[in-house]
Order: sequence, then structure tokens, then C-alpha cells
Amino acid sequence: MNTRQITGWIISILPLSFFIFFINQIPLIVSGERLTFSFLWVPSLNFTLSFHLDGLSLLFSLLITGIGTLIIIYGSEYLREHKNIIQFHVYTLLFMVSMLGVVLSDNIFSLFVFWELTSLSSFLLIGFENEKEKARSAALQALLVTSLGGLALLVGLVILSQVGGSAELSVLALLGSNIKSDPLYIPILILILSGAFTKSAQVPFHFWLPNAMEAPTPVSAYLHSATMVKAGVYLLARLNISLGGTEAWFTILTIVGVSTILVSAYLALTHTEIKRILAYSTISSLGTMVMLIGLGTNGAIKAVVVFLLAHAIYKAALFMLAGALYKKTGTLDLDQLGGLWRHMPITMILTGLAALSLFGIGPVLSFIGKELLLEAVLEIPNTWLILTLITVFSAVASVAIALILFIWPFFRTSNSSPASSHDPGFSLLFGPGLLAVSGVLLGLFPGSIANLIVEPAIFAILGVYQSAQLALWHGLNQTLAVSGAVFVLGFLLYRNWTHWRKICTKLDRYLRTGPAWLYDRSIAGLNYLANFQTNLLQSGHLSKYILIVISIYVLLVGFTLIFRTSYWPNLNWSEFRFYEVGLALLIIAATMTAITIRSRLAAIAALGVVGYGMALIFTFFGAPDLAMTQVMIETLTVILLVLVLYHLPEFTRLSTKKERLRDAILASAVGGLMTLFLLLGTSIQPFPPISRYYIENSVTLAHGRNIVNIILVEFRSLDTLGEITVLSLAGVGVFALLKLRLGKNGKDDS
Repeated sequence: MNTRQITGWIISILPLSFFIFFINQIPLIVSGERLTFSFLWVPSLNFTLSFHLDGLSLLFSLLITGIGTLIIIYGSEYLREHKNIIQFHVYTLLFMVSMLGVVLSDNIFSLFVFWELTSLSSFLLIGFENEKEKARSAALQALLVTSLGGLALLVGLVILSQVGGSAELSVLALLGSNIKSDPLYIPILILILSGAFTKSAQVPFHFWLPNAMEAPTPVSAYLHSATMVKAGVYLLARLNISLGGTEAWFTILTIVGVSTILVSAYLALTHTEIKRILAYSTISSLGTMVMLIGLGTNGAIKAVVVFLLAHAIYKAALFMLAGALYKKTGTLDLDQLGGLWRHMPITMILTGLAALSLFGIGPVLSFIGKELLLEAVLEIPNTWLILTLITVFSAVASVAIALILFIWPFFRTSNSSPASSHDPGFSLLFGPGLLAVSGVLLGLFPGSIANLIVEPAIFAILGVYQSAQLALWHGLNQTLAVSGAVFVLGFLLYRNWTHWRKICTKLDRYLRTGPAWLYDRSIAGLNYLANFQTNLLQSGHLSKYILIVISIYVLLVGFTLIFRTSYWPNLNWSEFRFYEVGLALLIIAATMTAITIRSRLAAIAALGVVGYGMALIFTFFGAPDLAMTQVMIETLTVILLVLVLYHLPEFTRLSTKKERLRDAILASAVGGLMTLFLLLGTSIQPFPPISRYYIENSVTLAHGRNIVNIILVEFRSLDTLGEITVLSLAGVGVFALLKLRLGKNGKDDS
């Protein structure tokens, strides 16, 4: 055993410690108590981090920590040659803590935080082999799908907390009747179910899970069979008291669950790659759990608890055994495997035990779960026939898949399997072996978990006590007859699997346009839109940036000003004097001359007229200091422009007439909008003018009677200092120009 393997065993002590802790809480939970813990995290928002341990969260916590311990041991051997194996352990522990946060949170917002952390950590784990393009694409797909569902979930949880008046799940469970009668119940239900369905890969969001099989096998065994994909099932079970029991709940969950069963069971039988077969089989099982929660009867909830436990155990084992096969053969394609029983006898035996649980017949826990499933479906009035047929089809597919996974690689005659294959080491077989044997032992002794795990979980989901008498033999009844028929039909389907795949291949041409195709088209469209807007907005030309910014400004501000405000300037045209109007017209004419004339010197002269016109305006309205500053700056500017532009080449137009017309219209719009703002600002006075303050306080505060001087020296001293600085710089510039003497060659002769 090398250092990396030893490290994996050492790291596994952490989840094992959690597992032992939760085991020790079983007596407390069985007695009807709840373990709670809370503290105020964000006092200003009244955000409390609260956690509770009841029967349902205990069941999930045991699966998360127990299987997590085995996965870390398994992964330390499976990835022992990988350069980033330490990152794998870190990501796995991050995911484990996130999942524990989801199932232990009592506050719906802390639950959402951990919910999103599972998406983030699963993104890191799915894309663990990031040098592969398929792994990166699969990780991104899983993140996008689950995150979009997470956004819907967040909105639903916010509305739920407002309607229920609390963010605590334990409190909301007591207010179920009020929530269900609220007008916002349907929007809450749809939003929350969207988050649960995306996380648990329900139709039409099922396509991301098989693609996530690009992740290393330890990731698939942990996230996509035993823990993460069951987060949605957990959420539905947890909210059963608050939101369940209505016609909408029954209809949506039943239809989605049934659709998922049919689609995924069909797709599982069309593939030959073991991990993809297991992935679609997992989706079918998740659909079964969703359907059972939708049914909501005592028998259905009992069935979902047992079925969930059994599925997590045998499916994690099958995934890990698939990884062991890949490590020793280099392939998971069933068409390339066969006759391995001679070379890998221990792996064959363990695969047989795990496949027996998938098979659902014999002394295994999954047989009890399947029997309870059939009983729950048969007791539903009116819809029992269609639900029974669909459930039977799923069970038949499971039988065929179990036979395929066990017989095809080990007993089928094949010349392509490597003859040098042999059983892997202890670390690769310890986890799946323990799980496979556990499925059999729990089936032989189901009473060991009935009172300790199953009944507390049922109580947490239903809110009422429900006995869970589990037994392998229920006598000769209708359910047993259906199980026998399932076995026969599953065996026939296995024998004709090759023909089934040929038929499915012909049907593929009609099934290509689906959710996966829509996702690909959406991503392609999003990339096209991103490229389009990048080319449009990020052209690298300053003129276009200015054009876009100003256009958006005019549209948004202009629309708001025109259609969203009732304020309009109140103009008194009789106050305008003739020389003021004449000066304004002169400035406008000079401006138009500057932008249309082809001579640079004439344009500079026109700009000078505009500048001196502004100085006259300052003079007319009693601001001689500003007028003097304006005259000096304008004079300096005109001289500098003449000196610079005099040496430039002949004037040319670089824009077309349409572009100039566009710019003129936009400039006029901006100018008109700013003028309108100015008129509005001067016509609306929500507060008294500041001049009144100067008049009242010039003597008392500044001890002077010349109000203008007091304003300049006392109240506006920094502004006056700025003006003095400007005048000084202008004077220095003028002095430098006067001292500048150019020779015949244009060189400085001073």
C-alpha cells in the first residue's frame, strides 16, 4: 500500500467519525426527539443558521457519510496515479459537507446556500479531469441546468417564507393548510418543483446526468447514484407536509415521475456502456421515488424510504464495480467484454450480489422495496392500471439490466476481453463488497432497520406515526404474482436485448430533437448572441463606444422624462430680451458653421465666436469674473489651435453623409435633452434658493456687507482659488506665446 492509499484511509476517518456520530443518534431519534442547533448569523436580516436531525435527515446523513467513507477509500486506489488526487479528496469532502448541510438545515435559506454548494462542488468533481473537453462540457452542463433550477428554487423559497411567515421548515410544516390555501401556492409549487426536478434529473432535465458520467467512477458512484441526485427527492419528501396532498402535487409529481421512468428505462436499454446504463437506470429509480412521493399514501411513503435506501446501497456498489472492471480491462463497453469470470472471480461474485439487488428478486432489501412499490401502486384507485403497467415496465427493465450487467461481461463468449485481467486490489473491492453484502443482510434481516431507520423517516415525511413491518415473505398474493411476471418478462427482454437495440437504433432518428438538442441549441444561440454583442459593443473604436453610450442615455432617460414624469418647464417668453435672443442665434449659427465648414481656420474662428458669445452671456447675467476668465481662456485656445492646425494637411471628410446625419440627429437629441433638464432644474425649486442664505448670513457669519466679496472670499473660497489658478495658468501661457518668436523655418529663435 503506497502513501496515497494510506492517505485515503486516513482521510476516510473524518466521514467515518460523522457516520459513527449519526449512528449514535439513532436511539434519540427513535424515541421521537429531534436534535436541533441554531445561531443568529446575520442579525440585520434576522438570518438564522438552524439545523435539525430527525428521521429523514438521519437516513440521508447515514448514506452521505457511510458511502462517502467508502468512496474516499475507493478513490484513493482508483486515482492513485492521478496528479490531482489531493484535490479529489478536498472536493469530495466539500461536497459531503454541502450535502449534509442540505439535509440538516432547518432554515430554507441556509438549505439553499448548501444546495448551491452541492452544484459548485459537483461541477469541480465532474470536471475533475479538466484536460478532457468532454469532462469540461459535462461539468458546465450539469452546473447550468442545476443552477437554473436553483434560481427557480430560491424564488419559490422566498415566496414560501413570505406566505408561511417563517423561514424554518419545522414551522412551515405546522402551517401546511394555510400555505396550500394561499393564492400563491401554485407558483410556489412550480418554482420549488423546478429546482427539485433539475437536481434529480427528472424529465425534461434528465439529459445532464448521463453526460456527467465523464467524471471519474468514484464521483459517479457518490454523486450520481447515492447522494446528489437524491437531493431533489429529499426536498420533495421534506416539503410533503407543507406542500403535498393536493391535486396539483399529485398530478405534477406523478406525471413527471412516470415520464422519467418510461424515458430513462427505454434509454438504459439502448446503450452498451456500463456507466451510461447505470446512469439511466438511476434516473428511472429517481422517477419512481418522485412518483411515490406524489402518490403520498402511507404505503407509498413507506415504499419510497425502503426503495431509496436499497437503491443507494446497490447502485453505488455497481458503479464502483464498473470502475474496477475499467481499471483491469480498459473499457466499459459490454460489446468488448466477456468471459471475465475466470480472471476476476471475486469481482464477478460481488457484481452478482449487487446485480441481485438491482434484479429485485431474492433475499435482498430491494426485493422488499419493490414489493412495497407494487403494493403502493395497486392501492391507488382509478389510476392503478396505468401506474401498474409503467411500474412493471420499469421493473422489467431493471431485471434485464441486472442480467446484462452480470452475465454479459463475465459469462458471454468474447475474444476481445484482455486475457491478463485479474481481480483488483483490496481498496477497490472493499467498498462495493461491503455495500453488496449489506444489501443481502438487510434483506435477510429487515427488522433491524424497520424501527431504527425506516419508521422515523416515514414519521418525518408524513408527520404521523406509521408502522413499518418489513418482511421478505408476504404470502401468495397479487404482488407476488406481478413480481413473477416481471421476472419472466425481464428475462425475455434480456435474451432479446440485441434485437431491442437494433429496433431502438431505427427509432433514434425520430428522437434526436429532445431536451438535450434544445440545450445544445440554446448554448449555441447564447454563444452567437455573445459574439454578436461583443463585435457590436466591443469594436475597439472610441467613436462607436460614445455613440452607444449616448444612444442608450437618450433612449432610457428620454423615455423616462417624457412618459414617466409630469414635470414640464414653465417658460415665460416675455422675459426674453431681444439682444439675448440675438446672441443665442449667433452662437447657434457659429456652432453650425464650425461643424459644417471645410476650412479649419474658419472653424476655429467660429468656435471663437461661440466662446466669446458665452462670455457675453456671463456679462449680461452679472458674472464679470466668469466672463473675464472665459475671454482669456478662449483667446488662448484660439491661438493654440491656430498654431497647431495651421500645419496640418488639407481637410478631408472621413464619414459618409448618413453617418453625419445620424450623428447630427443624436447630438441634437442629447442637446435637447440637456436643455430640457436645465429648464426643469430652474423651474422646479423643492428647496429655497441658496442666495437667501448668503443674504441672511453675510454679516452674522462672515462679518461683511459686500455680499459678492463675502461669497468669493468666505463661502466659495476654494472655488475662487481655482479661478485664480486658472487665470494664472492662462497668463503664463499667454506670456509664453508672446515670448515665442518663430524663424523662417518655423523654429524657435527666442
